[in-house]
Amino acid sequence: QVQLVESGGGLVQAGGSRRLSCAASGSIFRINAMGWYRQFPGKQRELVAHITSGGSTNYADSVKDRFTISRDNAKNTVYLQMNSLKPEDTAVYYCNARVVTHRVLYEYTYWGQGTQVTVSS
Repeated sequence: QVQLVESGGGLVQAGGSRRLSCAASGSIFRINAMGWYRQFPGKQRELVAHITSGGSTNYADSVKDRFTISRDNAKNTVYLQMNSLKPEDTAVYYCNARVVTHRVLYEYTYWGQGTQVTVSS
């Protein structure tokens, strides 16, 4: 019903920047919130940043001074600007969206396939 497509991952040197994007498409009635999570090898998926349709944001403590989440509601797209990247930021980054569809009139969380971000020393 809903597809999330991520882009922008890749290899970055420490101290560099990278911008991730995620576009949602499908039978979307309303997107209540979108966010970014990341998963380190052998670890559980964890929150990176989250933003509501009204623009309210929250960040993990480890990224709050370096990363910025934003969104374009007209395009159903969320972005993650990552600055001052560190090797410990290396992970698979996943987009998610809390969506109410036309077919199912309750909120459901959708996930993208993930995009690899690798930060070299």
